[in-house]
Amino acid sequence: MTIAAIPSPSSAVWELGPVPIRAYALCIVLGIAVACVVTEFRLRRRGGPPWAVLDIAVWAVPFGIVGARLYHVITSPGDYFGEGGSPADAFKIWEGGLGVWGAVAGGVLGGWIACRQLGIPLTVVADAVAPGLPLAQAVGRVGNWFNNELYGGVTTLPWGLKIHQMDPENPGHALKDQNGDPILEPDLYHPTFLYEALWNVGVAAMVLLVDRRFKLGKGRAFALYVMGYTAGRFWIELMRTDEANVIAGARVNVWVSVLVFLGALLYFVRTRGPQEFLVPKDAPALAPVGAGGGDVSQRDVSDSAAERAAAKPSGYRMVTEEQYLRYQETGELPPDDEVPGDSGDLLDDFADDEPAEQTGDVAVSEDSGADDDLDGADDDADGAKADGTSDSGASTGGDNGAAGDGDSDPPDRAVRSTDDR
Repeated sequence: MTIAAIPSPSSAVWELGPVPIRAYALCIVLGIAVACVVTEFRLRRRGGPPWAVLDIAVWAVPFGIVGARLYHVITSPGDYFGEGGSPADAFKIWEGGLGVWGAVAGGVLGGWIACRQLGIPLTVVADAVAPGLPLAQAVGRVGNWFNNELYGGVTTLPWGLKIHQMDPENPGHALKDQNGDPILEPDLYHPTFLYEALWNVGVAAMVLLVDRRFKLGKGRAFALYVMGYTAGRFWIELMRTDEANVIAGARVNVWVSVLVFLGALLYFVRTRGPQEFLVPKDAPALAPVGAGGGDVSQRDVSDSAAERAAAKPSGYRMVTEEQYLRYQETGELPPDDEVPGDSGDLLDDFADDEPAEQTGDVAVSEDSGADDDLDGADDDADGAKADGTSDSGASTGGDNGAAGDGDSDPPDRAVRSTDDR
């Protein structure tokens, strides 16, 4: 006796005149929109330019869709190239069949191309998108419900799923009996697509909470998402009963889940580094004027603030949260030797044993040369006074402190960042 059950739609496509509106496609598009909103919000909080996610999505989405379809076709070749299959069906993505592994791989490739054009480090974008991707996948799984697919074995649980027999000659519609009623399968089934959707929402929440608590950087938030998703996909995949290729008694996606989880775990454990924030490379920096430690600062005012805001930066530098907040408050960029570089990767443990690279040699030589110039200026000034021909000029130079006082330090130069890391 069935106490309760989850119904399934008997149709996954609606006709709007000559244009078919497919539920699966709508869910994919809505999932992409959710991921973009989450990524845009997180990227802006880390210094990213407004609406950069749209420039990234232009590359990442098409690459992700192509990668997802390629993965599905490669891992299910019999459906398209086997007996009774048609290679042309490989292009019918509206009928379902997108592999998440290919979607992530293709999306990362497309995102990398976009990041190169924008001058934004890929790891910053990866950490920003980390909670958005599982939310997008959760929304996309609703499309499987409309298609009456990706369900598990028979169950008597009150959330068992009713499944229609879909018409292969009329994709997106259920077969109907003589009375015109949709034909149902005789039993109830595990809604594995729903299990995965709920699991993905939990993964998104986990990434947000852990990232807020430990301030993950260097792509570690993205690695955490991958670990969380693959852990759930492993046990959910074991419940599915739809046809799939099998290796050593287990479905292909089970093995892929294990391998991808181990790779993400290795990256997460071995990678170190602070949470990364962005500042423009060519933003004007502040530097103190005068050697006495005064509070006067020098800023590049060649352009107005509005012009600088409207100008598109040539790229972005990675800085720590403290440096980013200081930049937001004062406009002061950290010196090059204070900006976190490419450390934090898998070679960090070896790099820590090497002596730190010495910096500032050029600055020291410049200061030395400046002192020599000042000494020469003092000698010239003394000679001029002795001749009685340039008293007024020497006096003026002495008042300004540029020459005439051999003990004074040279003024600091205005600093501009040229770091391209």
